[in-house]
Amino acid sequence: MTSEADRFIRTHPEARAVSIGIAFDGGTHTFHFGSLIPGRAIPPTDATIYPIASITKTFTGVLLAQAVIEHRVTLEDDVRKYLPGRYPNLEFQHHPIRLKDLLDHRSGLPFLLPDVPQSRPDFANNAIPWTARVTSLELNYRRQDFFADLHKVVLTSIPGDSVSYSNAGATLVGYILEEIYGRPYEELLRERVLKSLGMTNTAIVQTPAEISRTARGYDANGTVMPEAPMALGAAAGLKSTITDMLAYAVWGIAEKDPAIRLAHQPVVTVAPQVSGLKYPYMSGLNWQEINASNASGTRRLIWQSGGMDGFASYCIEEPELHIGIVALFNESDTNSAQAQQAMINAILSDLDARAVLLP
Repeated sequence: MTSEADRFIRTHPEARAVSIGIAFDGGTHTFHFGSLIPGRAIPPTDATIYPIASITKTFTGVLLAQAVIEHRVTLEDDVRKYLPGRYPNLEFQHHPIRLKDLLDHRSGLPFLLPDVPQSRPDFANNAIPWTARVTSLELNYRRQDFFADLHKVVLTSIPGDSVSYSNAGATLVGYILEEIYGRPYEELLRERVLKSLGMTNTAIVQTPAEISRTARGYDANGTVMPEAPMALGAAAGLKSTITDMLAYAVWGIAEKDPAIRLAHQPVVTVAPQVSGLKYPYMSGLNWQEINASNASGTRRLIWQSGGMDGFASYCIEEPELHIGIVALFNESDTNSAQAQQAMINAILSDLDARAVLLP
């Protein structure tokens, strides 16, 4: 299993550090490869912290699922029920944005608010890294600014009909959760999820000690990337360690908690002839899912990935096979991304030939 990661490091000189966590056969194991700093032998450890980017959205989905289970909201609710003031713009042809649309990227909200050119995802064609642009934009951008910009959104299709990736949607869920519970998002997350799982190294706002353990990210040329912006909050603001994320994956695989079961439950199903995949593709509360069925039953691949300048992350769960993989990288580029996914699929196949692979 570890030979696949070792091969990835050896055959991709642009790669830096890789931390991998595996849950298999009732046990958990962590492995570390490469070096955190180019030209120096400083391998990552279980204590190394990485930004996990959009995997943050799955935590936001779990908090929303808890609110549903507690009968504070329903996934079909019009989001305007929980917003300050009137938002006649958050519907199209009398179809409002629903809560579930915010976490399956079918809300029609923009990639980010403020919706300006420098916030849009032209990752490869801009001399200034996206994270640096977002940090600059969000420096004095507050909750009231977000809601002011939300008034300016113009929907162009019925919410729920089409996919358009949106960090703004997850950010809005975070604000709605704060309104429902009357507490800050990160405090809710810590008290309602992280503490019970023993995830003591997972946070948005870090202490100086945590910052000192956080990996720096690199591009393919070895250039240090800007630090991950805290402003992404409920959408992509979390940083974590391989051991914390492995605890999260094990919790997801077990599916004993009704909140994680609901978060995994598909709210959208796309047929193979539409998705182009071998099996039906499904989307839960920011979890992606593929179901493979044969005479021996149905097996599910449930996953989410995260990426930003200098970092990539994966959280893989296969409940029926009791397999979980977490992979954290401190280098990102198009070529590496393809190799990272191939490495994870090779590990899945080594663990169990029946494993459903990433598409």
